[in-house]
Amino acid sequence: MPYQAPTSDYQFLFEHIVGLSQVTQTERFEDATPDVTAAILEEAGKLASDVLAPLQREGDLHPAHLENGVVRTSPGFGDGYKAIAEGGWVGISADPEYGGMGLPQSITNAVNEMMGGACLSLQLNPLMSQGQIEALEHHASDELKALYLPKLISGEWCGTMNLTEPQAGSDVGALRSKAVDNGDGTYAITGQKIYISWADNDFSENVCHLVLARLPDGVAGTKGISLFMVPKLIPDADGTPAVANSLKVVSLEHKMGLHGSPTAVMQYDGATGWLVGKPHNGMAAMFTMMNNARLGVGGQGIAVAEAAFQHALAYAADRKQGKAHEGESILGHADVRRMLAQMKADTFAARAIGAACAVAIDMAQATGDASWKARAALLTPIAKAFGTDVGIEVAQQGIQVHGGMGFIEETGAAQFLRDVRVTAIYEGTNGIQSMDLVARKMMDGGEAAYALIDEIEASAERCKTQMPDLAGPVFSAAETLRETTEWLVEQQMNDRFAGAVPYLRLFARVLGGYFHMLAADAAGAESARGKLALVYVQRLLPEHLGLAEHVRKGADDLYALSFEDLVA
Repeated sequence: MPYQAPTSDYQFLFEHIVGLSQVTQTERFEDATPDVTAAILEEAGKLASDVLAPLQREGDLHPAHLENGVVRTSPGFGDGYKAIAEGGWVGISADPEYGGMGLPQSITNAVNEMMGGACLSLQLNPLMSQGQIEALEHHASDELKALYLPKLISGEWCGTMNLTEPQAGSDVGALRSKAVDNGDGTYAITGQKIYISWADNDFSENVCHLVLARLPDGVAGTKGISLFMVPKLIPDADGTPAVANSLKVVSLEHKMGLHGSPTAVMQYDGATGWLVGKPHNGMAAMFTMMNNARLGVGGQGIAVAEAAFQHALAYAADRKQGKAHEGESILGHADVRRMLAQMKADTFAARAIGAACAVAIDMAQATGDASWKARAALLTPIAKAFGTDVGIEVAQQGIQVHGGMGFIEETGAAQFLRDVRVTAIYEGTNGIQSMDLVARKMMDGGEAAYALIDEIEASAERCKTQMPDLAGPVFSAAETLRETTEWLVEQQMNDRFAGAVPYLRLFARVLGGYFHMLAADAAGAESARGKLALVYVQRLLPEHLGLAEHVRKGADDLYALSFEDLVA
């Protein structure tokens, strides 16, 4: 069964679960009418299913490679990217003043997931550009905006982000890249960056790198870092890419997956760059890009989950083995049905969380309301971490559904797991996301978390009469989440960190039950969505009890173990 973009799921989520209508009723997003949204989802679905999906295996079997200093991309990727760019899909949410559509992030999030489910390696490219566009919109000078934004939005130029260095890893403040003022409005950038997704290609006119570096008077740590635009080709007075800059792709990483996406080591040797934002304020500008990317990466996990589920379902429907309970295929086996049902239920839960996060971002942007900003901040690490965890877990289950054939590369089942595994690592590992949730996002004493829990419990109370089997467990789980949050905010930070990952998972589990309950309420308990909700609530939601117990253990037992104890 070829990949089918989940357009109907997003239509349902927008109309019945996450309330896109409240976004489109704002002045900022009033043009995103239901008809416009439906048309965009339909066209994006066609692009994903018909144009991008056939490139999925090509990228894996024929990886991007470095040839005489030039990155050569996988067969068909150039045409695929051209279809994305010419369709206007790079700049869906970008400022119309520079050629963007100005549509809600909610719609961009849906479109990106569809493209990622079709071909994740290629979708990484426009995702990087979208993050760069947002960073420039918020922090760049008018001159830089006028030069770079139209080209990035049209897709003529591509964007990247350069944070990580060999000695620094996630500790960005330990970077060594330097920037020296040339005295003419430009800076000389010197240093090496690693793990740079889509650092080069052979189909765009230019590649624009946002690079973190330290000015001579920059203090140590993150507070002394500045951000620079460093193009591959320096534009001339007319904005046409001209002279090659003093930078190069040193090598491409040999990766577990995402073979169609070139991940490079980049070397800058006095490369010409332009300051983005104020000196020493680079992290604020880069975080604008990273927050955009975190929701996008969560969507990539969901995208792969959807694709892996469809792949496994098609195999199970065709594979005949053993004495099945119903029919002739392995779909009749209870354990196979359990795996597929849980795969689908978790994918919907993660998708709903991501969509809710996108709506909160849109509402915060459109209204400036502090409560929406807090909701968006709270949901972002959950959407990123849970979305990518679900992508990994569903892809792994997809291999299991295939049995021995899942371990054979020709079936394509293993590629989903190899491709998605890195999503739990980049844009801040899922452990970092979890620590962000229990630390920075709880600086309000849990106020934003309690507001969301209140909504869950109010909805569960409303649904109790008609759907007690769903609403009762959801209400109970929300109470457990509330009590665990109350405990958490009273703890020292290291005790919070010790339980951060299970706490994020607990929050996501409860949110998943909440959104499944709303889906059953909207579609009917006997509908396909209602039946799927029951699977989630009965088989996956109970995990919340063990997670809550884990959170409350603190850090003492972990630090009681010495290195010698671990190797004993």
